Amino acid sequence: MRIQTQLTAQHLMGPVRRLFELSAEKILALEKEWNPARGAPVFTVQGRYTTRGWTEWTQGFQYGSALLQFDATGEEKFLHLAQQQIVAVMAPHVSHIGVHDHGFNNISTYGNLRRLMAEGRIPHNAWQADFAELALKTSGAVQAARWTVTADGGGFIHSFNGPHSLFVDTLRSLRSLAVAHQLGHLLMGEQDARISLLERLIRHAETTARYSVYHGRGRDAYDVRGRVAHECIFNPRNGVFRCPNSQQGYSPFSTWTRGLAWALLGFAEELEFLDTLPDPALKPWGGRDKIAALWLESAVDTADFYLENTCTDGIPMWDTGAPHLHRLGDWLSRPSDPFNPWEPVDSSAAAIAAQGLLRLGNYLCHHGQPKQGDRYRQAGLTVAQTLFQEPYLSTQPQHQGLILHSVYHRPNGWDFIAPGQKIPNGESSMWGDYHARELALLIWREARGGPYLTFFAGLGEPLSPKPRKRRLS
Repeated sequence: MRIQTQLTAQHLMGPVRRLFELSAEKILALEKEWNPARGAPVFTVQGRYTTRGWTEWTQGFQYGSALLQFDATGEEKFLHLAQQQIVAVMAPHVSHIGVHDHGFNNISTYGNLRRLMAEGRIPHNAWQADFAELALKTSGAVQAARWTVTADGGGFIHSFNGPHSLFVDTLRSLRSLAVAHQLGHLLMGEQDARISLLERLIRHAETTARYSVYHGRGRDAYDVRGRVAHECIFNPRNGVFRCPNSQQGYSPFSTWTRGLAWALLGFAEELEFLDTLPDPALKPWGGRDKIAALWLESAVDTADFYLENTCTDGIPMWDTGAPHLHRLGDWLSRPSDPFNPWEPVDSSAAAIAAQGLLRLGNYLCHHGQPKQGDRYRQAGLTVAQTLFQEPYLSTQPQHQGLILHSVYHRPNGWDFIAPGQKIPNGESSMWGDYHARELALLIWREARGGPYLTFFAGLGEPLSPKPRKRRLS
């Protein structure tokens, strides 16, 4: 990747403004046509959002996008749209015992709603605050209950596949446990056992860092520093690790780049959260230094792998071991080409990873490592600049997606391939569009001198009854 070292958040104000102008049209068009009874919109087919019956993990991105749009522009119709639909359709996601996606669905909706009140972006409403906080507490506890104990004394939140399955994606769903913990909640178990949500967050992140992320220590024949396994398989009877696996990637021994991006952003964001916790709260689980060192190593390793295994403009291929990459020649030395005939890129992985790079860079700068931190920050801005313009920014009004050339499940063949094309391209996804908006808002706030965007804003503090600054635009 060729990092643009002179790029600043201010340089991206024009592209970000244009992105949110287009975003407004996309949100309203989808809301006008989409019937929630169909389920959640997942990805586009010929430019129109459609659903896919696997798990309902994307509905929070739909209404969370409206909250991000309001946050960026101050247009209250998006706030009202989100408030109405959160009440109408999101409740089943709060108590969903069958998925590992609570941080996706519920932090994007109830979490953003509470954050807007905590930041004074909208007036404090006691009923709405209590409503959001109860949802967030319940969501965190339900997510933490999906627990598999490992043979080494740790454990993990298991995926929808069952108690044997650790997904790297789940790292970003730890936000649900973090928020619920900061709201004073815990999980009640058998015989009124009081189970710490913070402990389960820390243990899950530790297990992910140990098994899902490779650190170049020779654990197997494919131990390349920074690569990530999408799924890790454990014996559910005794918790023994068995092998890496992949669901949406090409193989267990290559790296599915969206999984890589989830790890990068998840660890970087949890490092930011860790800074808000007092030392005594962390002492039972090894203390701040031990926890932070492991998380930081995983964030840095995955960030470096991303930078080394992406096109020069910061957009990755869908998998670093995809079978036809060799037909593209020296693709690492060129900008991405979503219209190539051999393997698709994944813009959604780029949108997620760019935010991870920015947050990791900010964390390192804050912790006295400005040289390394600046490198990751500039890389994140470079990726954002690519995403926020064509051919990745969707400028055609008839296309409901915001960011083009996203890939969902290549092995299953779920992605639409247009006539005359050999591979998927030109389509969007709910998670790609949401994370592009979240990335844009993070940059927009920095450029405008606004408050730093975090999922835990205002936690541990009572919500103020008086709104502060209403808009950044």
